[in-house]
Amino acid sequence: MSDQSSQEPTMEEILASIRRIISEDDAPAAEAAPPPAPEPVPEPEPVIEDDVLELTDPIEPPAPVETLGDLDLYTPEPEPEPAYEPPPPPPEPAYTPPPVFNRDEVAETLVGDHAAGLAASAFGSLSSALLMPANGRTLEDVVRELLRPLLKEWLDQNLPRIVENKVEEEVHRISRGRGV
Repeated sequence: MSDQSSQEPTMEEILASIRRIISEDDAPAAEAAPPPAPEPVPEPEPVIEDDVLELTDPIEPPAPVETLGDLDLYTPEPEPEPAYEPPPPPPEPAYTPPPVFNRDEVAETLVGDHAAGLAASAFGSLSSALLMPANGRTLEDVVRELLRPLLKEWLDQNLPRIVENKVEEEVHRISRGRGV
């Protein structure tokens, strides 16, 4: 048995053999690889010492500090409100006298005195009809009262002609239907 144990490699020999194989495999790859490019040297950043805040330096509060247990409370002073200034009063409108019309200018108007008087009286009656007393009269009632005479007049003038035209059209349609 001692012969067999002498022929078998020891653990150290096996490890040495493995290291040698690994180093042989790595050696050709290392030789084939190009050398790494030098890393660019970063430009040094300027050091600004004014902006450095040391957290250990005490700061002076701008307003009174109230101490509450372990805490220092900062209470800012309220800002003064701006004084109220009322807006300036609007300027008063300048007085312009109404225009004066000459009799010659009135003669050149499109509407005569008689027609203007009739129109004014019609507008006056309309405004008096629109005044609604407190007895429950609604706007619909006022509109119905104002439209009824206008509708009656329009129907009196146009209804006979409309009926005649429709009857004549129907007679022509029936007569064409029999002739076929």
